[in-house]
Amino acid sequence: MEWARVFNRRGGRVFDLLPISRSFGDWVILLYPLAVRAIDTIFFTDLDGTLLDHDSYSWAAAQDALEEIEQRQLPLVLVTSKTRAEVEVLRRKMGHGHPFITENGGGIFFPRGYFPKKVEDAASVSHQYMCVALARPYAEITAALDEIAEETGAGAVGFRQMSAREIAQNTGLTVREAELARQREFDEPFFFTGSEEEQQRFRAAARVRGLTLARGGRFWHAFSGSDKGRAVQRLMKVYREVLRGSGRVRSVALGDSANDLPMLRAAGVAVVIPQPGGNHDEALLEELPRAIRAPAAGPQGWNAAVLELLRG
Repeated sequence: MEWARVFNRRGGRVFDLLPISRSFGDWVILLYPLAVRAIDTIFFTDLDGTLLDHDSYSWAAAQDALEEIEQRQLPLVLVTSKTRAEVEVLRRKMGHGHPFITENGGGIFFPRGYFPKKVEDAASVSHQYMCVALARPYAEITAALDEIAEETGAGAVGFRQMSAREIAQNTGLTVREAELARQREFDEPFFFTGSEEEQQRFRAAARVRGLTLARGGRFWHAFSGSDKGRAVQRLMKVYREVLRGSGRVRSVALGDSANDLPMLRAAGVAVVIPQPGGNHDEALLEELPRAIRAPAAGPQGWNAAVLELLRG
């Protein structure tokens, strides 16, 4: 029995990620494995504030580009600070069948059977997914953060110290969605409560312990051992091995904030999405002078930039 994407001949895609072993009537079963053919582009995208609207978390404004990508059967890899539990829900709603990268590059997840060959260092994490874990485990990160807070006296409040209701109030998520956001495996979102001097001491102590602190759209994130860029490079290596002989494959990455910089650097084409106020992150533009500047924030700008790349 294989995992399948289910379509209806009359009504389009109906549901996703169901164990189906046969087709019948108007129903057509399309299996997940990557089509080894002339794929010329692989997209890597941040979620919050990029593909998803910063406030509503909707991707509706990007629907035209998403349909174009699917029609061309191009991989679309979700690269996010979200947890696996959060992304699983989103993938079911979107009908997404490609790999995804969680918690700022902590883990690469892909459906079983997606790649036609064994992926090095991949381990089974469920009946649906294989995972290549790149970052240090969550327990090590939180233990280090506690030590740093005690050592420096800096105030830093992480998800592990917040209830689901408190996270929901700070993010606009529902309480149920916030519970999924707390199911972390690799990185810890947090915010500072102390002075700028305390924050500087905290960041310096984190560097000594080998932690990376990256500012996201709403929170700081602490992680170690990987980042979005390293994960993108690792996954691109797998794609290129599988697609060897099918021609040049370009990688396109889209992001909006500082924690996306490693991913944007790792891609052949970088697209910077504006912040909700309409301005691009100046630090990203300084680091990526050749990056494409999307014309609008969130999924609207994502849609325009992707269509231009596909049709231009």
